[in-house]
Amino acid sequence: MDCLCCSSVSKPSYLLLLFYFFSCTAKAAFNLSTISFDEGYSPLFGDGNLVRSPDGRSARLLLDRFTGAGFISSKMYKYGFFSANIKLPGYYTAGLCVAFYTSNADAFKKTHDELDIEFLGNTKGEPWRIQTNLYGNGSTGHGREERYRLWFDPSKEFHRFYIDDVPIREVIRNEEMGSEYPSKPMSLYATIWDASSWATSGGKYKVNYKFAPFVSEFKDLVLEGCSSDPIEEFPSSDCHETDARLESADYATITPRQRSAMRRFRQRYMYYSYCYDALRYPVPLPECVMIPSEKERFRDTGRLKFGGSHQGGRRRSRRRGRGRGRVQVSSLEHDPDM
Repeated sequence: MDCLCCSSVSKPSYLLLLFYFFSCTAKAAFNLSTISFDEGYSPLFGDGNLVRSPDGRSARLLLDRFTGAGFISSKMYKYGFFSANIKLPGYYTAGLCVAFYTSNADAFKKTHDELDIEFLGNTKGEPWRIQTNLYGNGSTGHGREERYRLWFDPSKEFHRFYIDDVPIREVIRNEEMGSEYPSKPMSLYATIWDASSWATSGGKYKVNYKFAPFVSEFKDLVLEGCSSDPIEEFPSSDCHETDARLESADYATITPRQRSAMRRFRQRYMYYSYCYDALRYPVPLPECVMIPSEKERFRDTGRLKFGGSHQGGRRRSRRRGRGRGRVQVSSLEHDPDM
C-alpha cells in the first residue's frame, strides 16, 4: 500500500506536528534514503512472528492466536521524519490493529508522550480505516482521535489511486495545551496486535483466528532525524547539521497546495473528530480550530451526519498487546463506528 510517514519538525518558536500519508513517489520527491532493518530497528516482541527478508530491507509482522509482533527503533528521536511502505492483511480483518507510532512509555512510565497512526481492520468487504491520535505527558484522559476511511484495498500490493504529497492532519503547539503536547524523545514502533475489544464497531466484531496468520509487511524504511537521549537537557552539538537539514526540507512546512489537498482529504474521508464531539468535550480542547463548514458536517458526537450508522454506546476499553503485553486504556468513550 502507500508509504506512511510521521513527521515532527522542530522550529524556533513553535513545534509543527504532521501526520503524512504518501504514495511511494514521496520517497523520490523528498530524496529520502531508506535503511535496512538492522541499521535502525530491533525486535520488540513476537519472536518467530517477526520475519525479516533475506536482504534485510523489509520485515513481516504476523498475528496468530498465540501472539502478535512488533519492532522498535534502536534509538530515540525528539523530532524527525519517519516512514515505511506498508501492506496490510486482507479478507476478514475485524479486530486487527496495525500500528505505526512513536512513544516513550518505556522511559516515562507515567508521563509518556505518543503519536499514533493506527490501521483498524474490518469485516469482509468493508474498508480498513485509519485512526490518528496524540498524547503528551501521560495525558491519556484526553484522547485526540480522528478517524478516516480508506477508498482502496491496502492489502493489495498495487492499486491505481494514489495520494501524492498530502498531509492528513496538522497539530500546531498551543500554549494552553501546556504539557499535553508531546515534547520528549520517542522511539518509533511498528506492531500488529489483537484489538478485538475496541477496533471494529466498538468491539462487536472480533479477530477470527481461522483466517490467521494475519500478515503485515513493512519495507522502504526511513529514519530521518538525530537521535536523542531522553535524560539529556540539551541536544547534542552533533545534531546541528541534521537539524538544519530537517528544518529546510520540503516536508518541514505545508505549502498552500498541500493545505488545499489536506482540506479536500478531510472533507471526503474524515468521519470522526474529537474537536466536534461536544458530548465528550463540552468545551473543545484548546488546540481545536473550529471550521464552520467542517463543523456543519458533524453531529455533536463528532461523527458525520450522513454516511453510516452512528448509534451510540458509551465504553471504556482496555487495549492489549501494543508492545510486550502492555495494556492501555482507550479514552474514546463514544465509538465512531457504532
